Amino acid sequence: MRISHILGFLLALSLPAAAAEQDQNLKQEIAKLASAYAECFNKKDAACIAALFANGGFIVNPAGMQTDFAKYYELPFKAGFDHSEITVDQAWPLGADTALSIGEYKISGKNQSGTAIESSGRWTAVDVREGGQWKHRMLTTVPKPPPPQAAK
Repeated sequence: MRISHILGFLLALSLPAAAAEQDQNLKQEIAKLASAYAECFNKKDAACIAALFANGGFIVNPAGMQTDFAKYYELPFKAGFDHSEITVDQAWPLGADTALSIGEYKISGKNQSGTAIESSGRWTAVDVREGGQWKHRMLTTVPKPPPPQAAK
């Protein structure tokens, strides 16, 4: 009987470690998706970005729900944004082929007059495995507000 208690105790100790390893592997897989997204953005290729979304995928931002990726990315690309950096802070499994992830983004470039421009914020995503690849089902972006201006 003591051996069964000891084995049960050892198994209980190993479960959190296995879960942490699984979460780390998932975070690495989602980081690959984020890296692919940044690469597509840096090429100013909306079709490439659209391919990273699952069927029926969409973006939610302060303007609402966006499903026309070519139209959505037309504005930042025209404004001069041409570089994206994305970090994945955390990723959690919601099922065998579904995950929730969160991180930060920063986009930068130069406007038509050559002045540096930058925007950054937080993102969250519901990701699904489709065709053996992780893809975004829903990507939410929230830009950081500008710093408060000093009182006059």
